[in-house]
Amino acid sequence: MPQVHLESLQLETPRLILRPTRMEDFEPWAAWVADSEAMLHLGGAVPRSIAWRSFMTMGGAWHLAGFAMFSLIEKATGDWVGRVGPWQPEGWPGTEVGWGVVRSCWGKGYAPEAASAAIDWAFATLGWTEVIHTIEVTNVASQAVARKLGSMNRGRCQLPAPHEKLNIEAWGQTREEWYERLNKAQ
Repeated sequence: MPQVHLESLQLETPRLILRPTRMEDFEPWAAWVADSEAMLHLGGAVPRSIAWRSFMTMGGAWHLAGFAMFSLIEKATGDWVGRVGPWQPEGWPGTEVGWGVVRSCWGKGYAPEAASAAIDWAFATLGWTEVIHTIEVTNVASQAVARKLGSMNRGRCQLPAPHEKLNIEAWGQTREEWYERLNKAQ
């Protein structure tokens, strides 16, 4: 596992800051996961007690595994607006970079902007050789984000319990495909 200095770790995009989860992020996190529309494709809205557990899981993953999804901070306001980044729970079908953005920020392009930075970081720092995005087949918005990132639909995949009944497809690409696409864009 690469040595990650959580206190100083911060990625920046033109409009966003990506940093490890902090306790101050809990209130907006809890509001986000309670929003049934925002959580429609992410397992459904949950009460505050479950929000606490998922929040602490993310923070704990940073400390124990050296990576997890970043808190997504809007530069213009300083507001917490989602979570984006590397994720690989036990039994997961691959090395994922996932995203979830608060509903008030949908349509601003934050998910692909932040996911691009997170993918770069996962390849360069974690040494990953591929990334996937596990997306419900009805989640056309996340499919569009995956396409913007250059990922291809690799077909159906199985998530571990308690998500084993979700109808999920894995979208993804290799590190070589990622860098080849970036080089062509320059």
